[in-house]
Amino acid sequence: MKKKVTFITGIILATAMLMTGCSTATDTTQTTETTDTASADGDVIKVGVIQMVENGAFNDMREGFIDRLREQGYTEDKCEITYETAQGDATNLNTICQSMVSNGMDLVCTVATPATQAMVNLESGIPVVFVAVSDPVGAGVITDMAVPDKNATGTSNAIPVEDIFALSDDLTPGRKNYGILYNTSEINSVNTVKDAKEYLDSQGIGYTEAVVTNSSEVQQAAQSLVGKVDAIFIPNDSVIQDAMPMVTEIARANGIPVYGSSAVMVDSGAFATIAISDREIGAISADKAIEILEGTPITDVPAEVVPATNTVVNKTTADAIGVTFDEEKSASLQFVEDAQ
Repeated sequence: MKKKVTFITGIILATAMLMTGCSTATDTTQTTETTDTASADGDVIKVGVIQMVENGAFNDMREGFIDRLREQGYTEDKCEITYETAQGDATNLNTICQSMVSNGMDLVCTVATPATQAMVNLESGIPVVFVAVSDPVGAGVITDMAVPDKNATGTSNAIPVEDIFALSDDLTPGRKNYGILYNTSEINSVNTVKDAKEYLDSQGIGYTEAVVTNSSEVQQAAQSLVGKVDAIFIPNDSVIQDAMPMVTEIARANGIPVYGSSAVMVDSGAFATIAISDREIGAISADKAIEILEGTPITDVPAEVVPATNTVVNKTTADAIGVTFDEEKSASLQFVEDAQ
């Protein structure tokens, strides 16, 4: 039997688009790795992995998921893994999900909220295991974390909003007004921002919102906060995360600390955050997928909130905005430099 592991970086295979009657841009790229092996019994498990966009955090989650499957015996001769990304396009995302159904996947792993919503909403009958959906109930992909329904379960990376603002008080005390920069079309971002505003209101701290609907608006939105705020909070937002270099440039030039919601944001220039291990949350979701593949009903595989435990600081940004740390404080922090 031919065994294929496919990694697609691009929007969608042209054949999939023809099958669904959708059109797509001609500027696509594709990388495929194929390994020929023989399955002992001729039965190969088919697992799909879907991302809305590619970025460092989501890629690490995906790799953590795939690596754990391989480590636990779901090797290339037993398990065919097909990965696709929609490159930020919702129409392409829906077509990818439909192609997973047409191709008869045994299980689909979805990274983050948009991909999970798109796949779950199809009600295809294929088990869905999600990675890092910050609010699965609020996003409508599950009703009860303890007893999963909608044929979906997985992991949540609920953003520790209060802890991040407490970190700001510790590292850059005296901030009186926060800028909140986010994309209004991502429910995960909207829900996290709601929590942030409730917390700031409870503390009597001011905030100014700057919202975007796509990446082309990020630079102007970030610039609009200059002179109005003395710190910026960014939720778990894929659009802002992809545009972090622009936000970083503006924030550094104006001495504004940016508190993100993922370690990858800090790698890309945000000042600091309290974050989860992206590869680890992918691995935890893979453990749930293995339970399902081995016969456990999905209703008996509870969804799980994975806590954020790592305090990460970008040393380049700290130097640029003039924040220093004594030896004792430095010992408790994980420092990174800008991602290259």
